[in-house]
Amino acid sequence: MLAIARAHISHPRLLLLDEPSMGLAPLMVEEVFAIIAKLRQQGVTILLVKQNAYEALPLADWAYVMETGRIVLSGKGRQLMHNEQVRQAYLGM
Repeated sequence: MLAIARAHISHPRLLLLDEPSMGLAPLMVEEVFAIIAKLRQQGVTILLVKQNAYEALPLADWAYVMETGRIVLSGKGRQLMHNEQVRQAYLGM
Protein backbone atom coordinates (compact mmCIF):
# COMPACT_ATOMS: atom_id res chain seq x y z
CA MET A 1 0.00 0.00 0.00
CA LEU A 2 2.89 2.32 0.71
CA ALA A 3 4.30 1.76 -2.77
CA ILE A 4 0.93 2.59 -4.34
CA ALA A 5 0.65 5.71 -2.17
CA ARG A 6 4.17 6.83 -3.10
CA ALA A 7 3.40 6.37 -6.78
CA HIS A 8 0.09 8.22 -6.48
CA ILE A 9 1.74 11.29 -4.91
CA SER A 10 3.24 12.19 -8.28
CA HIS A 11 -0.23 12.09 -9.93
CA PRO A 12 0.66 9.57 -12.63
CA ARG A 13 -1.46 9.04 -15.71
CA LEU A 14 -0.26 5.42 -15.84
CA LEU A 15 0.37 3.11 -12.91
CA LEU A 16 2.06 -0.28 -13.45
CA LEU A 17 1.24 -2.86 -10.77
CA ASP A 18 2.76 -6.33 -10.65
CA GLU A 19 1.01 -8.61 -8.15
CA PRO A 20 0.15 -5.75 -5.75
CA SER A 21 -1.56 -8.04 -3.25
CA MET A 22 0.93 -10.91 -3.14
CA GLY A 23 1.56 -12.08 0.40
CA LEU A 24 -1.08 -9.86 1.96
CA ALA A 25 -3.82 -10.93 4.36
CA PRO A 26 -7.28 -11.23 2.75
CA LEU A 27 -8.54 -8.04 4.41
CA MET A 28 -5.56 -6.12 3.09
CA VAL A 29 -6.14 -7.55 -0.39
CA GLU A 30 -9.66 -6.11 -0.32
CA GLU A 31 -8.24 -2.74 0.75
CA VAL A 32 -5.60 -2.72 -1.99
CA PHE A 33 -8.17 -3.52 -4.67
CA ALA A 34 -10.52 -0.85 -3.31
CA ILE A 35 -7.68 1.66 -3.68
CA ILE A 36 -6.97 0.45 -7.21
CA ALA A 37 -10.65 0.87 -8.08
CA LYS A 38 -10.61 4.44 -6.70
CA LEU A 39 -7.51 5.32 -8.71
CA ARG A 40 -9.20 3.94 -11.82
CA GLN A 41 -12.29 6.09 -11.15
CA GLN A 42 -9.99 9.12 -10.89
CA GLY A 43 -8.82 8.49 -14.43
CA VAL A 44 -5.50 6.79 -13.74
CA THR A 45 -4.69 4.16 -16.36
CA ILE A 46 -3.63 0.99 -14.58
CA LEU A 47 -1.68 -1.89 -16.05
CA LEU A 48 -2.22 -4.72 -13.58
CA VAL A 49 -0.44 -8.06 -13.70
CA LYS A 50 -2.27 -10.58 -11.55
CA GLN A 51 -2.40 -14.35 -11.46
CA ASN A 52 -5.73 -14.37 -9.65
CA ALA A 53 -8.19 -13.70 -12.46
CA TYR A 54 -11.10 -13.57 -10.02
CA GLU A 55 -9.63 -10.43 -8.43
CA ALA A 56 -8.37 -8.75 -11.59
CA LEU A 57 -11.06 -9.25 -14.23
CA PRO A 58 -13.87 -7.30 -12.54
CA LEU A 59 -11.62 -4.20 -12.53
CA ALA A 60 -10.35 -4.60 -16.07
CA ASP A 61 -11.65 -2.55 -18.96
CA TRP A 62 -9.54 -4.82 -21.17
CA ALA A 63 -7.73 -8.01 -20.21
CA TYR A 64 -5.23 -10.41 -21.69
CA VAL A 65 -5.11 -14.03 -20.55
CA MET A 66 -1.69 -15.58 -20.90
CA GLU A 67 -0.73 -19.22 -20.83
CA THR A 68 2.92 -20.29 -20.92
CA GLY A 69 4.00 -16.83 -22.04
CA ARG A 70 1.49 -16.46 -24.88
CA ILE A 71 -1.71 -14.47 -25.05
CA VAL A 72 -4.50 -17.01 -25.50
CA LEU A 73 -7.51 -14.73 -24.97
CA SER A 74 -8.25 -11.04 -24.79
CA GLY A 75 -11.36 -9.00 -24.28
CA LYS A 76 -13.33 -6.94 -21.82
CA GLY A 77 -12.66 -8.04 -18.26
CA ARG A 78 -16.28 -8.69 -17.34
CA GLN A 79 -16.83 -10.68 -20.54
CA LEU A 80 -13.82 -12.86 -19.81
CA MET A 81 -15.24 -13.56 -16.34
CA HIS A 82 -18.04 -15.40 -18.14
CA ASN A 83 -15.82 -17.13 -20.70
CA GLU A 84 -15.98 -20.88 -20.08
CA GLN A 85 -12.28 -21.44 -20.83
CA VAL A 86 -11.26 -18.74 -18.34
CA ARG A 87 -13.74 -19.96 -15.73
CA GLN A 88 -12.40 -23.50 -15.83
CA ALA A 89 -8.70 -22.70 -16.06
CA TYR A 90 -8.39 -19.65 -13.83
CA LEU A 91 -11.49 -19.35 -11.69
CA GLY A 92 -11.93 -23.00 -10.72
CA MET A 93 -15.55 -23.06 -11.90
